[in-house]
Amino acid sequence: MAKLTIEGYGTFDVPEGKRLVKAIEDVGVDILHRCGGFARCTTCRVEFIEGEPQQRTVAERDKLREKGESGIRLSCQCLVEDGMHVRVLNTLQSTGLDSPGNEPEDEITPQPEWIPLER
Repeated sequence: MAKLTIEGYGTFDVPEGKRLVKAIEDVGVDILHRCGGFARCTTCRVEFIEGEPQQRTVAERDKLREKGESGIRLSCQCLVEDGMHVRVLNTLQSTGLDSPGNEPEDEITPQPEWIPLER
C-alpha cells in the first residue's frame, strides 16, 4: 500500500500502481473526470505538492500543451506512488455539474506511452 495525501481530505492507504483518478475517487473525493479518463478534457487535473511522478504519458503532455496548462497533471494519466501529496482542482461539488463523468477504466487509457517529465 502507498500513502496518498489529498489536500483538505486527509492521508489514505491506497494500492501502489493504481490509477490516481480512481484512487482519489475511491477514498470519497468527488473528482471530475468528464471524458472518462481518456486525457481529453483536463477536468481531472491535480496539483502535486509532493511526490510528483517523474514520467508522464504522451497523451497527457499533448493535452496539457494544447490547453496551455503548466504546473498541473492529469490524474487519469498518473499511477499512485508512495508519498504523493496532491490538491484536487475540480470536484463535482465545486462545479455544480450533475455527474463527475463516465467511470474511468482501471488501466490508463489511451494505451500509455511513457516519457520523462520535463519542466
